Amino acid sequence: MILATLRDGTKDGRLVVVAAGHDSYALAPVQTMQQALEDWSAVAPAMAAISDFPAALDLADLAAPMPRAWQWLDGSVYPAHGELMDQVIGVTKPKIDFPLMYQGASDKFYGPHDDVYMPSEDLGIDFEGEFGVIVDEVPMGTSAIDAADHIKLLVLINDWSLRTLAGLEMSTGFGWVWAKPHCSIAPFAVTPDELGEQWRDGRVCLDLLVDWNGKRFGAANGEPMEYNFSELVARAARTRDLVAGTIIGSGTVSNANFREVGSSCIAERRGIEIVDNGAPTTEFMKFGDTIRMEAVMRSGRAPFGAINQKVVCSKQYGNVS
Repeated sequence: MILATLRDGTKDGRLVVVAAGHDSYALAPVQTMQQALEDWSAVAPAMAAISDFPAALDLADLAAPMPRAWQWLDGSVYPAHGELMDQVIGVTKPKIDFPLMYQGASDKFYGPHDDVYMPSEDLGIDFEGEFGVIVDEVPMGTSAIDAADHIKLLVLINDWSLRTLAGLEMSTGFGWVWAKPHCSIAPFAVTPDELGEQWRDGRVCLDLLVDWNGKRFGAANGEPMEYNFSELVARAARTRDLVAGTIIGSGTVSNANFREVGSSCIAERRGIEIVDNGAPTTEFMKFGDTIRMEAVMRSGRAPFGAINQKVVCSKQYGNVS
């Protein structure tokens, strides 16, 4: 099942069920994605039964599948990325046996084709391609085995970062606010069965194609997670209930052979340059730069659709930070 949210002038949009070809849709039996997730056991079968998609779909009309959510939690479960960043920064972290996770801003998610507002080019504007899951209500203390049943939808996310501010905030030991603007989400949220065998062991086993200013930057595969999404959900629910509609991300998709397949964020590319050459040569994003992200199956199908955005100065839009 493929779901999307049409812009309709409200903050949460209008939920629709999308045909397999991404070219047409039918209205869902409830207004919003949040409503569907809160009553998933009743709403999902009704949506899955839809076979007539009478309305033509214009991708320009789509918001993020969830334009806002009660909660957004982001992990960091790709060891190749974490180990490289630690090497570059010179950090030695104590060994832990649970996935890293922080809580980010969930009051807004950029739609897949929205311009992205940033206050200054001096802040180290960076993209971060990752996969995510959306859950229904998860009781506190749910095990990783049971957490798998609470994963209802899969999404593709661009978790924007401001690298100049990240180090300062990390050094406080108190978490990120400045360095983490709102994220972007690709147009389609899909049920795990849409990926077939490429949803495996709680992992999205697709190549994540990242194009910066029209040039291929990375094509890492999502499979080599140190912890899978079921374990991430269980980690998040260890000491609290998770409300329906909570979104949980994987962190930057990265492969151990990043020199060959490329990277899903600029910071990783700069880290490789530091290790190999002693200094970075790749600059961060500038106003007017574009970023495209698309996860592709072996068949060539892109189940989430594409994120295709431009970075612009917030001052041009009266949105001064």
